[in-house]
Amino acid sequence: MDPSVKDLFDAVAGDYDRERRQLIPCFDDFYGMALSLVESDHPSPRILDLGAGTGLFSGMVLHKHPHARLTLMDLSDKMLEGARRRFAGADQVRYITGDYADYPFRESYDIVISSLSIHHLTHPAKQRLFHAVYGALEPGGIFVNADQVRGRHTSSDEYYRQRWLESIRRSGLSEAAIEASIKRRAVDINASLEDQLRWMEEAGFQETDCMYKHLDFAVFFGRKPS
Repeated sequence: MDPSVKDLFDAVAGDYDRERRQLIPCFDDFYGMALSLVESDHPSPRILDLGAGTGLFSGMVLHKHPHARLTLMDLSDKMLEGARRRFAGADQVRYITGDYADYPFRESYDIVISSLSIHHLTHPAKQRLFHAVYGALEPGGIFVNADQVRGRHTSSDEYYRQRWLESIRRSGLSEAAIEASIKRRAVDINASLEDQLRWMEEAGFQETDCMYKHLDFAVFFGRKPS
């Protein structure tokens, strides 16, 4: 992952959670759908969160699955400091500071999740990651990725951006926070919905689908065959 991405997220680590809802116009539906898909028959599922940041999505998952064993991975240790505060005293949560794009996953998981992170990778790196996620999952395991997508047409992307800018400017965010967010999104490398589903299938996933989409926010699902 581009080192500039780490620097941009290091800079906003302290405000990240507070600003999330204002920066994601469809916050409740987006995360709500992703969370609804995180299902397991295991009483203590092993869950890996890629690009976990401050643990926002993991916190929702742990509330739903209080006996889950969570591993949070992020490039920014400053972001993970927020997660450590969030999960203080939760001994079933552990942390890995590192770049998941080229990390040698040696453990296996029942569920891999990610939210608003994988779009920072180049397209070839996304494809390699999907293969790595597939390899790290137990048979029957699932992958839930809540992320951004590129539109099918340039005009679609222009419309997505217009709607997003209108929303965040009505949200009450400071001008500095808005400008910082625009700067972060300038390094995004969004892939199309169709490409991401195809790459997941090429990695071996079945039941792949886009389970939710609002403008350029989408939730993907895939299962490793039992």
